[in-house]
Amino acid sequence: MTSKVTYKGDLRTVCEHLRSGNTFITDAPTDNNGKGEAFSPTDTVATALASCMLTVMGIKAREMDVDLSETMAEVTKTMAVNPRRISGIKVVLNFPANPDAKTRKILENTANTCPVHHSLHPDIEKEIVFNWAKTIA
Repeated sequence: MTSKVTYKGDLRTVCEHLRSGNTFITDAPTDNNGKGEAFSPTDTVATALASCMLTVMGIKAREMDVDLSETMAEVTKTMAVNPRRISGIKVVLNFPANPDAKTRKILENTANTCPVHHSLHPDIEKEIVFNWAKTIA
């Protein structure tokens, strides 16, 4: 078993990672009868895409002796109705590093083939933007 999710009432869950004991809460969003005081379940899905992309890029970057520390991702989730679902996820990756073009291409390909990316339904539109640091001449 990977995790345990407990419904606490009032549209809130507590999610526990069993191996580490780490927890986080989710709330229903305000546009779906919730308080919106924490990540919604669909927020966690969208955020997982960025987290996965950064994780696999970090693994590949370590192999290539490239430091991606302090790279940040901005995530925007778009919802659809009938049925209510995630219709789009935009991830903007902002890198403080600017490796050579070949390394960038390898890292971008690695990000776009992460397990979460492959796990999302093909109908979910995924827009991925890579903003590498500008080189100062």
